[in-house]
Amino acid sequence: MQVSHVVFIAGLSLSFGLVGSAQSTPASAAAPVAAPASAPSALLQPSLDTVLQTVTAVNLEKWKRGTVRDETGGHITAIQHDLKGTLPPLLQAADANPGTLSKVLPVTRNTEALYDVLLSVVEAARISAPADQVTPLEQALSGLGNARKTLDDRLQEIATAQELETSGLRKTVQTLTAARAAAAAAPPPPAKPCPAPAPARKPRKKTPAATPPVAAPAPAKPAS
Repeated sequence: MQVSHVVFIAGLSLSFGLVGSAQSTPASAAAPVAAPASAPSALLQPSLDTVLQTVTAVNLEKWKRGTVRDETGGHITAIQHDLKGTLPPLLQAADANPGTLSKVLPVTRNTEALYDVLLSVVEAARISAPADQVTPLEQALSGLGNARKTLDDRLQEIATAQELETSGLRKTVQTLTAARAAAAAAPPPPAKPCPAPAPARKPRKKTPAATPPVAAPAPAKPAS
């Protein structure tokens, strides 16, 4: 049981560190007040609120003393830190881009790690906690599990949509490439025949104008 707890809390810390470092939004940013139905926060927030309320209400003083109780306290602290600090900015980024796989995937990973650690708390409660604390934890775990499956289905829808879009773009590129290749391989159209040059016209010789005849002088009259 101790080894199992160490593995769970280590997995949660590693997952939180990975998804937190990939997100540039400040941890103090608040999640949107109202998210669309397809947004990840709309799928997860009710179950996340239940988990936070449930683990906050856990009274470890009533548990059996031992390492199980001590380790569970660390798990509960990690869950509270994730729900209040790490997960809200991830949800905010995913809500802003609900159809983008790279934004929704960190939320999915974080939720998987959160579920594993909460499961370890439930298992520890079954051993060391009174019955009135076990039941709320089991109900919170069940609710988070259902929300996790819903988010996984949503992730699959996004992946399928992106694959269809990529396939359509690929077909378009292939069609354009084939059309260009066919155009390049086609023989050029025959050249239009050049019109025959017009025959050169010979210049006409100008006939010189006739010179008018010169009148002969009249004979001189004899002197009387």
